[in-house]
Amino acid sequence: MSSVLYDTPGPRAKRRNVVLSVVFFVLLVLLLWWIYRTMDDKNQLTSALWKPFTESEAWTTYLLPGLGKTLKAAALAMVIGLPLGAVFGIARLSDHRWVRAVSGTVVEFFRAIPVLLLMLFANEFYARSTNVGSADRPLYAVVTGLVLYNAAVLAEVVRAGILSLPKGQTEAAYAIGLRKGQTMSSILLPQAVTAMLPAIVSQLVVIVKDTALGGVMLGFPELLNSRGTLAANYANVIPSFIVVAAMFIVLNFLLTSFASWLERYLRRSKRSTGAVLGAEDMEELNPAATGGTYGTGAGGGFGSGTGV
Repeated sequence: MSSVLYDTPGPRAKRRNVVLSVVFFVLLVLLLWWIYRTMDDKNQLTSALWKPFTESEAWTTYLLPGLGKTLKAAALAMVIGLPLGAVFGIARLSDHRWVRAVSGTVVEFFRAIPVLLLMLFANEFYARSTNVGSADRPLYAVVTGLVLYNAAVLAEVVRAGILSLPKGQTEAAYAIGLRKGQTMSSILLPQAVTAMLPAIVSQLVVIVKDTALGGVMLGFPELLNSRGTLAANYANVIPSFIVVAAMFIVLNFLLTSFASWLERYLRRSKRSTGAVLGAEDMEELNPAATGGTYGTGAGGGFGSGTGV
């Protein structure tokens, strides 16, 4: 099927694609065979190096506790960073210049600093300026660095998602008398969430992987750091790297699979049913549209809502 970005291949193009696919497959098989032979020559495939992963001690003592620390740090960063990013993303669309300036400065500042530097700075800050104990300090530093950096990135994702919507959505909301806050919460954000979801999930995957930086630099006992202790005890460096890499792949695959299901669910649930809004529905969104009034203030006039 032809489209704007793709033309249906002809007979010669189809033959060329088949040849290229076969060549790529052969090269991939040769690469895997070379990796296998190299590891076998270096005695990295002996059963003694892989045996610890068939016993419960390696999992209960090292890998599973490390996985738990990884999930804990990632979950805290997600829970804090997502709302914070949404707030700054919406603030960058404010009608007030000073709000846009402050939020834009904060977002651009933390986007420009490497997340590892933020973790190191946070670790020093907690060590010199707070009473956080040395045992909890790596977790605090990792979560702080992840929140500051990823909230700034997510703010741009939220802003771009809202700006991607047709302007007619906002104009129609204003035409029926909705205030900016109502337009943002009832019209724009619900539609933008579906468009933003793939980018948000990509950033959540980055959060999970970046927890390993805290393990390498700050001694945070996450999955990769725990792998180092396991490899030191069992002398199986390469097999431990492979197992931990597989665990990260499975973890991130589950996260992206859940996000794909959630995106499909949201798209199905937002399809129009053709229902006509009644007077009660309109009054709930905008009392003035049905002859009602907004709450009056002390001066007896209409209550005025101020957007962000």
